[in-house]
Amino acid sequence: MRENLKKTSITKDVNLHSLRHSYATHLLEQGLNIITLKELLGHAEITTTMIYLHVAQCPLIKPHSPLDTLYNYPRNADKV
Repeated sequence: MRENLKKTSITKDVNLHSLRHSYATHLLEQGLNIITLKELLGHAEITTTMIYLHVAQCPLIKPHSPLDTLYNYPRNADKV
């Protein structure tokens, strides 16, 4: 990794942990939940995984009541 890094114009300190951090951040941004990420990374405590939340730029989801979707049956449900 060091040899390839020398061939780039990247001046920031980069190491293998940077790749792990980037991987975790991208998974969060793509909608993976924090509990699944915790298990994937092998963390014992959720607080360790929550460190990745400060950099993730996750879209805000409009909150809604479960009652809003109570009677929304899937289309073609009778063809299952």
